[in-house]
Amino acid sequence: MAYWLMKSNPAFFGIDDLQRLDSDSWDGVRNYRARNFMRDDMRVGDKVFFYHSSAKPSGVAGIMTVSKESYPDHSQYHPEHRHYDPVATEDEPRWYMVDVTFEKKFTDVLPLRELKCIPALEDSLLLKKGCEQLTVIPLEPEHWRAIMNMAQVLNLLPDDVS
Repeated sequence: MAYWLMKSNPAFFGIDDLQRLDSDSWDGVRNYRARNFMRDDMRVGDKVFFYHSSAKPSGVAGIMTVSKESYPDHSQYHPEHRHYDPVATEDEPRWYMVDVTFEKKFTDVLPLRELKCIPALEDSLLLKKGCEQLTVIPLEPEHWRAIMNMAQVLNLLPDDVS
């Protein structure tokens, strides 16, 4: 099992939306490095932090699980869709998505300012300069544990999460 952090602007799709739907596709990723992580490395059962980006505050809002491995992102083919890519074809897709399933919503967002205080995250792509716009980020097991520990210290975990 691998660990990830995936970012979404909650004005478009947030943890509450995923909780309501239970499971959904993670479409619209338009960064090649993030696409490659999803396409080449994500597997069913991988654990993912749902991160609210461009929010006040930005930070980890909950946990989800990869429930379907990568497949072509359907939004790239439709001119009316905001994620349309005129170069992509069904024979040669450029963009991929995975399906994710809701696991847990934190009682409040674990803000980026708190994440920056966790020594174990100093070497993570989440805090690395130049990676701020990366929407899919691999985490090492120690990164996952450090974020979970901080969430526990701040009483952000629902009672049924350990």
